[in-house]
Amino acid sequence: MKYLLKTMALLTLCQIEKYIKMESKFQDKTREVLSRLGIKSENSGATTGTVWLKTGGDLTGSFSPIDGSEIAKVKNAGTADYEEIMKKAGEAFQIWKSVPAPRRGEVVRQIGLALREAKKDLGYLVSLEMGKIYQEGMGEVQEMIDICDFALGQSRQLYGFTMQSERPQHRMYDQYHPLGIVGIITAFNFPVAVWAWNAMLAAVAGDVVVWKPSSKTPLTAIATQNIIAGVLKENGVPEGVFNLIIAKSGVVGDNFAADHRIPLFSVTGSTAVGKRISGIVGKRLGRTIMELGGNNAIIISETADLDMSIPAIVFGSVGTTGQRCTSTRRLIINEKIYEEVKERLVKAYRQVATRIGNPLDENILVGPMIDKSGVSLFTDAIQAVKDSGGKVIFGGEVLSGPGYENGTYVVPALAEAENHFKIVQEETFAPLLYLIKYTTIEEAVAINNNVPQGLSSAIFTLNLKEAEIFLSGMGSDCGIANVNIGTSGAEIGGAFGGEKDTGGGRESGSDAWKAYMRRQTNTINYSSQLPLAQGIKFDI
Repeated sequence: MKYLLKTMALLTLCQIEKYIKMESKFQDKTREVLSRLGIKSENSGATTGTVWLKTGGDLTGSFSPIDGSEIAKVKNAGTADYEEIMKKAGEAFQIWKSVPAPRRGEVVRQIGLALREAKKDLGYLVSLEMGKIYQEGMGEVQEMIDICDFALGQSRQLYGFTMQSERPQHRMYDQYHPLGIVGIITAFNFPVAVWAWNAMLAAVAGDVVVWKPSSKTPLTAIATQNIIAGVLKENGVPEGVFNLIIAKSGVVGDNFAADHRIPLFSVTGSTAVGKRISGIVGKRLGRTIMELGGNNAIIISETADLDMSIPAIVFGSVGTTGQRCTSTRRLIINEKIYEEVKERLVKAYRQVATRIGNPLDENILVGPMIDKSGVSLFTDAIQAVKDSGGKVIFGGEVLSGPGYENGTYVVPALAEAENHFKIVQEETFAPLLYLIKYTTIEEAVAINNNVPQGLSSAIFTLNLKEAEIFLSGMGSDCGIANVNIGTSGAEIGGAFGGEKDTGGGRESGSDAWKAYMRRQTNTINYSSQLPLAQGIKFDI
C-alpha cells in the first residue's frame, strides 16, 4: 500500500488539473440527470403515486458520499402526512384488489418499460447518492426491470391447488387473495431494487404499498416515484397504490411498525433493526418478511478452479465497497492451497487498490463507503482483528488527497483470522475479508455454519461429492448456497433471503409472491347430503 500512497503524494499539477476537469464533467452531467429525473433543489417527502403532498416535516439534505456535496434537499413528512397516506392507501386497496391480476400485471409491465427508458439516469443517481460504481448502479436498475418482467408473468399464475376430498361429491381447493397494505422499509445499499422486488409482487397480488426508504438515499426513491408516475396516470391507477414517505424515525418509526392497518412488513436492514421491528409487528400478530444481516463465506476446495474462484471472491468482497448483505466476508480455504490462494488474492487486491475513486468514472472498481460512520466501522473492525490475534495482510487504510477529500474512501482489506473471533462472528458492513484454513470438507461446512447469520454461501470445487455435501441437509445452513459462483449477485428468479439472524424471510422469485397474499381453503358440497369429516356422526 505504501507505493500507492507515495504515488498519490507525487501527483503532478497536470494530474490535478485533469482531476478537476473530470469533476467538472460529472457536475454538468449530474445537473442534467437530476433535471430529467425531476429532482429539484427542494423536494416533497411524500406521495400517493402521482400527487406530491405539501409535507410538514423538517428540511434535510441528501449528501453524496463521493465528495460530501449536497445533492438536494427533502422536506420530510410529518404525522399528518403519514395519516393522509394511510387513508389513501386504505381507500386504494378497496379498488385495486378488485382489478383482475393480469391487468395489474399490465401496469407492472409498463413500469418496467419506464424503468428501461430511465435506466442510465436512475443508475447514475444510485451511484451518486449511494456510492456504488456506475456499472452496479445500472445493474440495480436492471434488477428492477427484471422483477417487473417476472411479476408480469406471475400475475397470471397466482394459483392454488385442488385437493381430493374424503367426502363424496365435494370439491376442495385453496386460493390466494390480496392481503392489504404492505409496509416496505429499504436500506441504503440497494436503495431502489429491493423496493421493486417487493412492490411489483405486491402490486400484482392486489396489494398497495407504503415505502419508507433509507434516510441516506431519499432522492433515488423520489426519482423512482417520478419515473412510474406517468404509468400510473395513464392507466388510471388509484392514488394510494404506490406510496412513498420520507420521514425521520421519530415521526414514522415504531408507530409505523405498530400500525394495525398494515398486515405485512418487508424490512431490509441490520439484524438489530429487524429484531426491533419484528417484535413490534409480532406483538400485534402481523406478518413480516425480514431480509437482515449476512456473514457470507466461500469455501475454496483443493480442487477449485482458481482462475474462476479469484474473480468471484474479489467481486464478492469489494463490490459495492463490501456493503451488500451478500458480500463475501469469510474465505474458508483448504490448507493445501492456502498460500497460493493468499498470494493470488493479494495480487488481485493490489490491482483493485489502484482503481478506487469516483464511482461515476467507469474506470473505477471501488467507490466510497456510504459515510464516515461506515468508515469507522471498517477501521474499528481492522483494529479488532489485530487485537484478537489476527493479521492484516493487505489494505485497511483510509485514503486522503485529491479525489479522496471526503474521507469515505478505504482500501479493501485481507486479514488472516479465526472463525471464533468475536469480530469475525459479527457482520462488518465494509470491504474486509477474513482468510480461514480448513482440512476436511466437514470442517469447512462447520466453519461456514458457525456464525449467527445464514444468508449466502458458496463452494468452489470440481469434486462432485463435496458439492453435493455442501448442498445437502448436512451442508450449508444458509438460505442461498451456490457451487462455483460467488455469494453475491443473486438473480431475481430465485427466492432471496436467509436463515437464523438473517430473518427467515424470502423476497423476489420462486413462490415468494405467496407472502403478499392471504391463503384461503375452500370446500364445496354439491351433493344432497351433509357428511362430516372424519366420519363423525351428529344426527339431530
